[in-house]
Amino acid sequence: MTSRAFIAGVAVAAGVAAMAAVALQLRRAELDVGAVVAPAPSVTETIAATPPVARGPKLDGLTPRPLGAPPGPDDRPMIANVAVADLDADGLLDVVAADAAVNRIVWLRQAPPGRFTETVVAEVPGPAHVEPVDLDGDGDLDLAVGSLGVLFPNNQPIGAVVLVEQTARGRFTSHVVLDKVPRVADVRAGDLDGDGDLDLSVAHFGYDQGETRWLERTGPWSFTSHRLQSLSGPINAEIADVDGDRDLDIVTLVSQEWEEIYVFENDGRGGFTPRRVFGASNEDFGSSWISLADLDADGDPDIVYSNGDAFDYATTSGRSWNGVQWLENTGGLAFTYHRIADIPGASGPEAADLDGDGDLDIAVMSAYNNWADPAAQSFVVLEQTARGVFTRRDVASSPTHLLTVAIGDLTGDGLPDLVTGGMHMSWPYDRLSRLTLWTSTWRQRR
Repeated sequence: MTSRAFIAGVAVAAGVAAMAAVALQLRRAELDVGAVVAPAPSVTETIAATPPVARGPKLDGLTPRPLGAPPGPDDRPMIANVAVADLDADGLLDVVAADAAVNRIVWLRQAPPGRFTETVVAEVPGPAHVEPVDLDGDGDLDLAVGSLGVLFPNNQPIGAVVLVEQTARGRFTSHVVLDKVPRVADVRAGDLDGDGDLDLSVAHFGYDQGETRWLERTGPWSFTSHRLQSLSGPINAEIADVDGDRDLDIVTLVSQEWEEIYVFENDGRGGFTPRRVFGASNEDFGSSWISLADLDADGDPDIVYSNGDAFDYATTSGRSWNGVQWLENTGGLAFTYHRIADIPGASGPEAADLDGDGDLDIAVMSAYNNWADPAAQSFVVLEQTARGVFTRRDVASSPTHLLTVAIGDLTGDGLPDLVTGGMHMSWPYDRLSRLTLWTSTWRQRR
């Protein structure tokens, strides 16, 4: 996901930057009532004071193979998001992807084991995120899709929430439950009001104007919309019980000049209070993704956060401050900031026990890097070697421009495999990939 236009702000001089800072403060002061932030602990990044992460040997336990239709000689693959799920309930994990190059949600069905056949599930303009989930409670998986309308920056109300219902095994129909809104980057499902059915959280990235909202289910495929905040640039709208009170909260990453993370604290009945839990001092921080995982195994969800967006620069090669951080949940909606690693173009971090040693590691992609350097890595694993201690393990420098990753045991051998998606929106175009399966043989002794 991008935080700004291609080269917006490249030539900003010091005086203009100062004016922009004032304008930013004015915009913060003008937030509507629904966006007023309640007092809560907040942290900022401390990159300069963070010691460099230890570097281990290159990781050779992940073997790549392409999945699905290969890119043609003139193609520029643009996979915005990828998910792993057993969509047809045959006992084999499949792959579902948001292919923004062709405006489709595609399903790569695994049958028989090791063989993947690609079909189109739905036509969706500018698909940004896809979540497999049983939306209608009939026992099979449907898909919740966020539609940007178009991939590139646009201020028009062209976003939509599309729910793709599996009506029979392998058969699908689409329901547009919200449209003509700022571009939608994320949709997640959860029972947000405690009434026993699945509601939706929605991140409207927009461009200059965006929103965060939740959709209250009022019928099989109908919802009532509730706006939570009016800020441009929401990328994620994760759902989890962050504060341990047994109801579901919403966690959002807001990019653009805001570069903030909010927890919308739920009162258990769908009443939400926004609380800012992170704010970068650098308004060009380049927020790119968050995921939730209990990294320290203390029973509550932490936030894994990458900043690596460089889409707005003339040379999209990442920046020195790009990397991955861990916001440790210490209770009471308080988080402790840990910078884990510097990684140019860092994107799409996902946590899983990749080496089988009982703790969570982090797979990180790089969408923007100095690809003229053959050592520039597009895929890195941050191996957790002790509680809260990570070692960087480089995986691959090709293919380049990797944006998104999903994790699951696709080969059925008990080891977590990974599927990555390429987002080739910038030069060079010589190491292309669309979808890649990385089969794991990596196992550590416990």
